Amino acid sequence: MRTSDRTAPRAAALLAALAGLLLTLLVPTTPAHAAPTGFRVQNGRLLEASGNDFVMRGVNHAHTWYADRLDALDHIKAKGANTVRVVLSSGDRWTRNDTADVANVVAQCKRNRLICVLEVHDTTGYGEQSGAVTLSRAADYWIEVRDALVGQEDYVVVNIGNEPHGNTGYSRWTDDTKAAIRKLRAAGFDHTLMVDAPNWGQDWAFTMRDNAASVFAADPDANTVFSIHMYGVFDTAAEVSDYLGRFVAAKLPVVVGEFGHDHSDGNPDEDAVLSVTRQLGIGYLGWSWSGNGGGVEYLDMVENFDPARMTSWGQRLFDGPDGIAATSEEAAIYRSGSGEDTTAPTAPGAPAASAVTSSSVTLTWGAATDAVGVTGYDVVRVAGGQETVVASASGTTATVSGLAADTSYTFAVYARDAAGNRSARSATVTVTTASGAAAGSCAVAYRVTGEWPGGFQGEVVVRNTGSAAVDGWTLRWTFPAGQRITSLWGGTVTQSGAEVSVAAAPYTATIPPSGSVALGFTGTRPGTNSSPTVFLLNGAECSAA
Repeated sequence: MRTSDRTAPRAAALLAALAGLLLTLLVPTTPAHAAPTGFRVQNGRLLEASGNDFVMRGVNHAHTWYADRLDALDHIKAKGANTVRVVLSSGDRWTRNDTADVANVVAQCKRNRLICVLEVHDTTGYGEQSGAVTLSRAADYWIEVRDALVGQEDYVVVNIGNEPHGNTGYSRWTDDTKAAIRKLRAAGFDHTLMVDAPNWGQDWAFTMRDNAASVFAADPDANTVFSIHMYGVFDTAAEVSDYLGRFVAAKLPVVVGEFGHDHSDGNPDEDAVLSVTRQLGIGYLGWSWSGNGGGVEYLDMVENFDPARMTSWGQRLFDGPDGIAATSEEAAIYRSGSGEDTTAPTAPGAPAASAVTSSSVTLTWGAATDAVGVTGYDVVRVAGGQETVVASASGTTATVSGLAADTSYTFAVYARDAAGNRSARSATVTVTTASGAAAGSCAVAYRVTGEWPGGFQGEVVVRNTGSAAVDGWTLRWTFPAGQRITSLWGGTVTQSGAEVSVAAAPYTATIPPSGSVALGFTGTRPGTNSSPTVFLLNGAECSAA
């Protein structure tokens, strides 16, 4: 996925590619390969080690830009997904996800009984996008974090690199992909590998389609899956059906690794993607759970990572015809084995509310017990006989945010164990949020003082417009476009997702009447760099300076 337009000169490529298609899609004799230790490909199908057919039904999660939002996996699972594709970085374009972080991602996938497709995003648009790296470099990254992946072949698919060529130099995709596969196999990777198409993932020139058989044959383990991304290039049902159908006819494994309901390069036919993949038994992974920027915020499935604020795209993908709820089946690895734990935990204690504000509340409850062990809790909002998961936690406290001011809410808690057994519901608690923030005696000026690809520098000036000195303060705001602060001077910063909180430094703690203090910071930005609009000083809203 990228945020700028994709070029798609399809007509000429269609005509040029059709003549040789039948020859190029013939699958050669499967090479000798090692016995599978986890997922494997057989006759064009993705199978678990048990032999069960596995069809991916899930979404993408932008972990590398939102490392503190792994609770999204709880919410994705709660909506019925069986797979999550997790965005990682090799450190070449964004902050590197190291071995410990990758191991934690895998552990959280397993805790939530999700199959984990891990991808390196730094390859996106290589040859056209400034800073993008090669598939060879992505393979080096996987080798560097191999310790987090060895032994996880039942749970992890390695997606070597996201959209590894743009619309320039994409003819090198075939050789580059073969070399990356061989490098990983030589390094001892026994995992199923996934490879993305060139042309920003959309393969409008049919490079992947027409060379898939030779790439598959280059894998000594015969265990590679092909991933097509369906955005504006795939704006008709005929194009969706034709592309996927050719892979199925050739017994070559394929998934729709990304797709959306709209895009800047055209209007993809998401209904066709969902319908055709169901008919053909092909997996799909929608883009993306939350955190989009650069003008494609409409691809968020929930707003600001809040599972209670499902967008129309999220509703379509999860709950619509041929969507995740209707077609997803949990991986057999999570359902198999003699002596399987089928005993649910006891119900948690009734939650108690504290720290009630106009938009959030903290809930605390008594721990549940389980014969094996409680692994987590789900907080649900209860309204009109319906339940919605609004927070998940590994401990006995959670903060629910994104609430409306001066509004009554009812909450309850469920416990779950490692086998996925869910307890009975706790008793409920009803909470009324505080009234909205009052206007404060303050004014804030926010400005960007410098920008570069993927990063920027900013300044925030806080002015005291009242008649009394401010002695000690906390300033809060919410970034609208996925920005994250990497360093700040003038205060101490904490950031949770898009929400930023800055506590005064000793030398900025006092703001005299008509006086001001300035904060400076550097940060990262995934796309556009629009400015926050609401600033709260000690809980009171400031005017714009």
